[in-house]
Amino acid sequence: MTTTHRRPPAPQPELYRFSPLDFGTVGLYVAVAGLFAVAGELLAPLLRQLAPSPAAASYGVNLIFYGSVGILAVTAARRVISRDLRVLATRPWFTLMMVPAAVIAMMILTALVVSAAGGVQTSANQAGLQELMQQVPAWLMVPVVVIVGPFVEEYIFRHLLIGKLSRRLNIWLCCALSVVLFAALHIVGQEAITLPALLPYLAMGATLVFVYVWTGKNLMFSYFVHAAKNLLAVIFIYAIPPEIFEQLQQAQP
Repeated sequence: MTTTHRRPPAPQPELYRFSPLDFGTVGLYVAVAGLFAVAGELLAPLLRQLAPSPAAASYGVNLIFYGSVGILAVTAARRVISRDLRVLATRPWFTLMMVPAAVIAMMILTALVVSAAGGVQTSANQAGLQELMQQVPAWLMVPVVVIVGPFVEEYIFRHLLIGKLSRRLNIWLCCALSVVLFAALHIVGQEAITLPALLPYLAMGATLVFVYVWTGKNLMFSYFVHAAKNLLAVIFIYAIPPEIFEQLQQAQP
């Protein structure tokens, strides 16, 4: 009597080789983000002339930026997306339970590190995003903030910086690089880089790195966690009246 053993899934090293499309996507992302970080104040008057309001100009820039980079990112990672979704589909209970659990863990970690540092400082980018969300309807913000934006960031900071770069560098070095660069991105525009402004993003980046590595470099799982966290923030901002939200912001140390 012969028994057949189920073979493990074949390795797919080609999914973790850098492609020209990867470099093109990152190049566009860095070029546009760097342009607005360096010359944003000079470009603002021109954009306001092209748009009916400052909010419309800001939203249009974010939509075009994340939309164009998002299309390239999805195209570049389409095979990884397909594989990771198939993996998660074999354990739907795991995804349904662990995504909210990861978001809760992220919030607890953020609260702990912020409390240890003596309070939180809202970054310039975060303040601008919150102001924009108070002027733009939720149905317009959700595609950018919840759907496209998190995928672009997970593709770059997790899939490329850890999944692909770890084939060349130590994975723990890649993880540290992912956390630091992810946090640095979110405080671009600050007059001075301060620890209270940096800590919430360091905690968020560390959580996303952990779930990415823990799930076997599953890009879609870390994306779902990131998107769920952003969705919670969107619900929070739109559910609170603007005047109360401003009072909460002013009350922060």
